[in-house]
Amino acid sequence: MDLKLENKIIIVSGGAKGIGEGIVRVLAQEKAIPVIIGRNPEDNKKLVDTLAAENLTAHAVAAELTQPAECKKAIDEIITRFGRIEGLVNNAGVNDGVGLENGSYEAFMESLHKNLVHYYLLAHYALPALKQNKGAIVNIGSKTAETGQGGTSAYAAANGGRNGLTREWAVELLPYHIRVNAVIVAEAYTPLYEKWIKTFDDPDAKLKTITDKIPFENRMTTTEEIANTVAFLLSEKSSHTTGQLIHVDGGYVHLDRAL
Repeated sequence: MDLKLENKIIIVSGGAKGIGEGIVRVLAQEKAIPVIIGRNPEDNKKLVDTLAAENLTAHAVAAELTQPAECKKAIDEIITRFGRIEGLVNNAGVNDGVGLENGSYEAFMESLHKNLVHYYLLAHYALPALKQNKGAIVNIGSKTAETGQGGTSAYAAANGGRNGLTREWAVELLPYHIRVNAVIVAEAYTPLYEKWIKTFDDPDAKLKTITDKIPFENRMTTTEEIANTVAFLLSEKSSHTTGQLIHVDGGYVHLDRAL
């Protein structure tokens, strides 16, 4: 299927690793021009160079997204460099384990800046360019907003916010023909996930207890599977889809746990 993404400038926050890397790779393969926004210039460059070696195009802007001024600076740099933006994928974030019992006001607010505030800011600053091109926004979210997880109040709250912003923006941006959707992730094996798994005494056993609960094929979702759905939602092929929370999770959230 030709998604007609060729030469479209699509921002991917946190695009150098994990789910973001998967999204950047798929967009590059679709001949779009993904632009990574990430805090680590070396990580950004590594992926851009890797794709270049495969005759694929990507670009990057370094920014610390927890700093509001950096969000504006990154969008301004992209507009100056390319003159347009056709898509925005809000993806950057981390499940940082700020809980209710053992958390604090400072840690909670810091987590919201890591996981939610920059979603708003990047969309806010990119909006004039998105309006010019009837662009699309895709927010990456987590099951934690719907299922809870325990010990991660701030991350769950941020993801509830992501879901709420998806629906709110879909309504607010109707007059501009800008579609806004979210892809909700449950269990995807990323470098951060691997780091977490390795904190257990028997990582393989722990991983098996998780995959056994994933109804479809008892396996983790791949970053490519998530990325394929993101690319579709950014494309004209999903031209009448907006305000949706689409779960790419092998049925983890909604299917019967007795399966």
